[in-house]
Amino acid sequence: MHQQPVACRAPSGLRPSNGLTVARRSGAMRFGARRGRLFCGLPFAVILAGCAPTAQDERAQFLGPPAMERTIARSGLRVADETSWPREEWWRAFRSPELDAVIDKALRDNQSLRKAEDALRGADALAQVAGARLLPEVQATFGMRQSRNPLHGVVASYNPAQGGLEKTMAFINPLVMSYELDFWQKNRALLDAAIGESAAQEAELEQARLLLTASVARAYLRGYATARQLEVAKALTRMRRDLVSLAETRYRTGLDSLDGVQVARAEFENAVRREAAVQALLTLQKDALARLMGEGPDAAHDLYAGRRAPSPAAPALPRSLPIELLVHRPDLAAALRRAEAAAARVHVAKTLFLPSIDLAISGGFEGSVTSTKISKLAGYLFTPSAIGYAVSPTLRLPVFQGGRLSGNLEVQHADYDQAVDSYNETLLQAAQQVADASANLKRACTEYEAQTRFLRAARAQYDLAQTRLRDGLKDRREIVVERADLFESGFTQRALEGDRLIAAVDLYQTLGGGYAGGPPPDAPKPAPETDPLTPTVEAIQSLGGG
Repeated sequence: MHQQPVACRAPSGLRPSNGLTVARRSGAMRFGARRGRLFCGLPFAVILAGCAPTAQDERAQFLGPPAMERTIARSGLRVADETSWPREEWWRAFRSPELDAVIDKALRDNQSLRKAEDALRGADALAQVAGARLLPEVQATFGMRQSRNPLHGVVASYNPAQGGLEKTMAFINPLVMSYELDFWQKNRALLDAAIGESAAQEAELEQARLLLTASVARAYLRGYATARQLEVAKALTRMRRDLVSLAETRYRTGLDSLDGVQVARAEFENAVRREAAVQALLTLQKDALARLMGEGPDAAHDLYAGRRAPSPAAPALPRSLPIELLVHRPDLAAALRRAEAAAARVHVAKTLFLPSIDLAISGGFEGSVTSTKISKLAGYLFTPSAIGYAVSPTLRLPVFQGGRLSGNLEVQHADYDQAVDSYNETLLQAAQQVADASANLKRACTEYEAQTRFLRAARAQYDLAQTRLRDGLKDRREIVVERADLFESGFTQRALEGDRLIAAVDLYQTLGGGYAGGPPPDAPKPAPETDPLTPTVEAIQSLGGG
């Protein structure tokens, strides 16, 4: 039961600095007293280290699927059935062959993805190493030794006849086997932990692949929208230059004041600055794409040469959200696999409290002669009388370990709790990301559609202005100004188009990007406290063992 902190108020005569000093002193005194009690009671704490095992209700618990029904309903996106999860190659929904080629190149040559693949190979190898503990270890040994006893050495002091003797000894054991009888499934749990780490690493590889493809798609689509903005910006710069010329002509002919010229020149300089900024942004996007593809900056120099516009449909939200998130989110699957591995290591820590039996069997030939001539040894070594064997079962029973086993078990429990809390945090984060991505996509689509309608109305107004120009009701300068305003609206629409495309990428990513290798949602979660060894281990701890 948690106590509420008591609010302490300093006497009115103390200044804040003095109060802070007093608080620090009292805190230091409390820490010193606590440290003294800790070291004074250390021997008793060591002896009784297992007397208070952690209760099961204090362990971390897995969260269930978070509620998202109202959030999904407010998203405005279409809710489909379970088959509406993104496909494995989700980026092909943008219908851009150039984007497909860039992502394929990045999946082949990206260095970060290669490092993740290397880490997966290492985790698989460690699982193979752990699996070897389940099998007997068999090897063959051969040894030889030549020796001479000193005349006045230790051996001669006990038996003078042995002084000065020279001996040759050799043994050949074609069978030396050792095996740990896995009564408590310790080695099996070690293998399960290694397999869990390997599965987590595999899911993290899929997460790295998802992050890579999403990053490439964002950079490409942002560059695509920027390239289209650059075309509009260049056209605006040309029109602003024409408006400067028109303003100067009107000023020379006395039709306008110098103020109009200065305004036109300022707008022209703003257009030049914006064109330079858009050009720089496009270059940055190309450089980022080249790096993601594992190439130098020149590799992306000729991108966006095609004119085909990506036009993906808004991804539909699956009806089974958020229950199916575990299956389709690689980061969530990795977090669960790490929790399973941690639970297996808890079982291993419990088996250390129990007795174990090792079995060693060896057999072969052994011979020894009082001579340094190896040829004499061969006559004894390869005969039936030189055959020998040994069978050595060994029982190990941990009677008292000074609290080491209990401390190790608590360390594994803490690692398991951290893994469960990490899973819960990842689950809540996944739900938040889906909610944020769906809301952002709704916002981006709404703004893009509104800007499209506004642009359509501006284009209709420009057509009417051209009609008035032909009728002599407007001059050319007004037409150029209205056309520039039309291009300004088009420039904004290109930016909103990029926002809409990237918002779609975000939603594809939060839905797992086509990953479907996670465990089913109804699969049982690890529960190390239900281990049948738990009552025995707690009884041993209560008696001061471990």
